[in-house]
Amino acid sequence: MGIFASGSGLIGVALGIERNGVAFYEGLAESKHGLKGTSAYRYLADKEREHIDTFQRMLGSLKGDHLPEEVTDEYQDYLKALVDSSVFTDDQVARDTALKVSSDAEAIQIGIGTEKDSILFYSELRGLVRRPDRDTLDRIISEEKSHLRQLRDMKSDLAR
Repeated sequence: MGIFASGSGLIGVALGIERNGVAFYEGLAESKHGLKGTSAYRYLADKEREHIDTFQRMLGSLKGDHLPEEVTDEYQDYLKALVDSSVFTDDQVARDTALKVSSDAEAIQIGIGTEKDSILFYSELRGLVRRPDRDTLDRIISEEKSHLRQLRDMKSDLAR
């Protein structure tokens, strides 16, 4: 038996990723460091909350909560490595990281890393969920890519 025995386990990981994102972006928005991107950070936190709602709906609609048989233990180990290598291990670490950030450039770089991690994990998750949920995941991946572009633009603006 692999690390992830069920689809609900994978959706649970996705929920955790989004909760960590909310904690990080809220922490940045509340930071006392005078970061300039406060409204952008609040926007990103709100979008991550929307993703939490979406994943909770997906979790509620799971039927036959088993992973496809072709999912090997090796592939599950790969998914675990993706999760374990993410920037944040839980929402408290995410919030603490945000509070320790000393500049917008540092905050944006961390945000870029978390969005990339999310896109990679969700892209892998896409092949493991029911076909109707793939469209939902495609939308979330598209939004995460949009967040990545937004953060890149913020980084470019700072460099000017």
